[in-house]
This record gives sequence, structure tokens and C-alpha cells, in this order.
Amino acid sequence: MGRVDAEKKIGAPLRSLACASIAAGAAAAAYLIFRSAEKPRRSEAMPPPGARLLALMAAPAASRAPGMRTKSGACAGADARPDPACTPGAVFPQASARDICAEGYARGARNVSVSLKRQVYAAYGLDYPQAPGAYEVDHLIPLELGGSNDISNLFPQPAAPLPGFREKDLVENYLHEEMCGGEIALDAAQNQIAHDWIAVYDALTPDELAALRAQSAAWARSGAEPP
Repeated sequence: MGRVDAEKKIGAPLRSLACASIAAGAAAAAYLIFRSAEKPRRSEAMPPPGARLLALMAAPAASRAPGMRTKSGACAGADARPDPACTPGAVFPQASARDICAEGYARGARNVSVSLKRQVYAAYGLDYPQAPGAYEVDHLIPLELGGSNDISNLFPQPAAPLPGFREKDLVENYLHEEMCGGEIALDAAQNQIAHDWIAVYDALTPDELAALRAQSAAWARSGAEPP
């Protein structure tokens, strides 16, 4: 065998191996790009959304944006829901799902002064402060769903009768998980919680509620805040 023939015989497999390596590298790069574009992974503790909740999020309430504040006094909430004329809900329009799902977003966005809390209580005919644990100044559309600190998004929510503000916290955390997991759209979650958060609470299964309570208890033990 001549020198040229030998080089051809050895070189062909080497070229094939090089081509295979390049192809494998390109495939690996494509896979990494695909993985980086995937939606965020939902919490392992959270069950997938139930059929009742999916149906609820497809209902008309989930497509109605919050309205305008038309009343600043003599506000009257009912059944742990605020007066819609006083507290229709409001959002930070520039906050995207990516922003909201970033760790620490809600803590950084929170800005409700004592003076504003007094205004909120006064609008609902309540003295400020109330007995510890009886009420909290709540964001109707929570910060963890892009809600704003405007007075049109705030109301004094009681702990009792149930469901009260602690149960609404579970709904907020659930919708945050679902939105950040890509299961529901941000505007649908905002609109639904603004119009009827109790309907979302009632749609959650016992397993979902148990997982949410365990999650809240873990945050409380660690001293951490929800997202």
C-alpha cells in the first residue's frame, strides 16, 4: 500500500469521527438552548392544577380586568371580599411574569406606609390599629402576582369568619406557583383573584390545600417570606 493510499485509509475514519463530534456538540448546544427556554419548573410539593380550577380560570371572570376606584369612603366588604367600588384592584403594568417570578420580587415591591394603612382602615369605617391578628391590610391582587401598593388595591381583610386573610394567602401562593410554572397567564390570575378569590379557594383540592399549608409553615419556621 502506497503512502497516499495509507493516508486516505486512516484519514477517512478520522474525518468521520470529527464530523460525529461536531454533530454531537451541536446537538448538545441545541439541547441546552431548549432547556433554557423551557418554562419554570413548578414546585415538587404542588400537585398539578385540578379540573375545577382549570375550568374556573377559563371562566369570564378571568378575562375581566380590574375596574376603576369610584368610592373613597363608606366602603363595605362582604364575606372576606372588599367593596369593589373602593378596592377594585390595581397592578404594576410594567411588571412582567419574569420580573414577578424572580426571587425577592414581592419583598422589594412592598411599600405600604402606616399613613396609607390608616387611610385604608378609615375608608372601611375601622379604627387603626385593630387587635393583633384580627385584620391585615391586604393587597387584593397580591404583590406576588404583580399587584400594586395603590389604595385601590388595598383593604382591611379580617381573619374570621373563614375563609379569611390566611386562606387568601394560600390562594396567592398557589396562583403564584401556577403562573410561574406556566400553567396560567399572569393577567388571568390577576383578574380572577381580583373578582373572586374565594372561588379559587373553594376549587382547591384537599391535597392542594395541605401542600400549601405545609409550604407556609416551612416559610414561617425558616423566617422566610413568600415570594
